[in-house]
Amino acid sequence: MGRKGDSQFNDKIQSESTLEQQRLIRQYVDAMKMRGYSRKTQKAYLGHIRRWFSWRCDRQSTQEDDEVKHFFLQLIDERKCSHSYVNQAISALRLFWEEVLDERWSLQKIRRPKKITRLPQVLSEEEVAALINSLTNLKHRSIMMLLYSAGLRVGEVVRLKAQDIDSSRMLVLIRSGKGAKDRVSLLSDVALVMLRDYYRMYRPQKWLFPGAKAGRHITERTVQKVFVQAKNRASIHKAATVHSLRHSFATHLLE
Repeated sequence: MGRKGDSQFNDKIQSESTLEQQRLIRQYVDAMKMRGYSRKTQKAYLGHIRRWFSWRCDRQSTQEDDEVKHFFLQLIDERKCSHSYVNQAISALRLFWEEVLDERWSLQKIRRPKKITRLPQVLSEEEVAALINSLTNLKHRSIMMLLYSAGLRVGEVVRLKAQDIDSSRMLVLIRSGKGAKDRVSLLSDVALVMLRDYYRMYRPQKWLFPGAKAGRHITERTVQKVFVQAKNRASIHKAATVHSLRHSFATHLLE
């Protein structure tokens, strides 16, 4: 990025009021919406921009060339953030520079940390069965069964509607999944039987898995908590998360 972009940002953030920051943030949100970013991505990117605002205002130095680089270095060295977190912060600020400040982002200046690739945590078929069977709530069991048997992401399963279950073709329709793309996945016989029992008991309306608030679906956080509780009940000691069910689905399918 050039000196003009740094100077412009310094003038806006250091000298202007909180109202000016809010105006910049509104422009940033509009830019993300125009690009079709998901609400989760928008929330994450906004967090990075607000942390940048706060860090920049607290700085005593006004050396323009290295400010952004120092910001990312303190994420790595002082806060011990992961490389994926820092890469996301770089993407967030780059979008801000290009869409809000209308400045070119210099890739020669900011190098992305090397991505660390780790093998996903996979549960055995016996562990998956024990986890699901540890749940007595039919709604929670149905959610875990779909996460595993259809290989869904948490954000996908909570937003399912009854019409997304295609029993005639034995498919689950995922609308606007990751990358705003529609796709289909497998619907197992066991999952279908469980879902039919669940539907007869709960009679869901708008959402297949409604939440505590009227008209809202169950939250991702609730599903994550249910997974942790089920994992503890099933005495599974692996460092698995709810996303591990998706990895387990893919692994077992290949096997």
